[in-house]
Amino acid sequence: MISIVDFVDSHIEKAMNIALERYNLERKRVPALPKIDAIPDLTPFAEFGLGVAAFHGDEMVGFLCSVPAFPNVFRSTDAIGVFSPMHANGATGINRALIYDLMYQAAGKRWAAAGASSHAICLYAHDREVQERLFLRGFGLRCLDAIRLAEGLSLSPVSGFEFCELSPDELPSILSLNHKLDEHMASSPTFILRPSDSIEAFCEKAEQSHARFFAAKTEGETVAFIKAEQDGETFICSLPGYLHITGAYCLPEYRGTGVYQNLLDFLIGILKTEGYALLGVDFESINPTAYGFWLKYFDAYTHSVTRRIDEHAIQKS
Repeated sequence: MISIVDFVDSHIEKAMNIALERYNLERKRVPALPKIDAIPDLTPFAEFGLGVAAFHGDEMVGFLCSVPAFPNVFRSTDAIGVFSPMHANGATGINRALIYDLMYQAAGKRWAAAGASSHAICLYAHDREVQERLFLRGFGLRCLDAIRLAEGLSLSPVSGFEFCELSPDELPSILSLNHKLDEHMASSPTFILRPSDSIEAFCEKAEQSHARFFAAKTEGETVAFIKAEQDGETFICSLPGYLHITGAYCLPEYRGTGVYQNLLDFLIGILKTEGYALLGVDFESINPTAYGFWLKYFDAYTHSVTRRIDEHAIQKS
């Protein structure tokens, strides 16, 4: 019989072992994932007080933790949400789907009591058993993280285009493309409404995050860009030799011409000369354009599933 208890300090070592076991299993499916010796310290999750642990007798067989509740989920809603990162949940042994079922029932009550109507859990992409169970409980796929080795794409070059890394002074040249990206994200079926930045705000954010921008130009017009940063959505993004794509757009009339693939190949070539070994990207599964493109060249290693509960039920939790 499975019992569920509060996640506390005494559970941390076992939880980190379970999380490392699950990471290594995913690494067998996605060889580009880097080898690690340990999972990031889970002590903060015991302090947050929103996690649970699962036991079969005296043996700990799972845990499900979350960061504290936060406002403006996905930066485009009025909802309060919670999120369980990649390394903050896991289950081992048999009946893993049942273990997650019971853990979410207990953790979900805590999350609702914290005022969160949006519940998100980052799972490994190939953990179909658990995903299918959570889909039955009202979760749906929302976001993916993907990775590839910084190796060239072996493409035929396209003529008439220039590929370059933009200097800070050149960032105004892609502001209109960034606004088109915002419009694309707000349209059906993605429906993510993000306020468009002014040129001042756009440049300031780029400077603060140390973002790098790579662009494709033709006849003096910038037609596509890729934004890359050191930060990403999972803990492996902080490892040496890793860069993460955090923004991308190509004018519709140039899609299918090979220009964007060549821009990506140009970026990879630059990174390789600088000693980077890995390139990552995260994107929404609800954005068909992104989903269709990135999975051609990257291997997904996480699937973040989300559920929006009835806000009225929170008042009775």
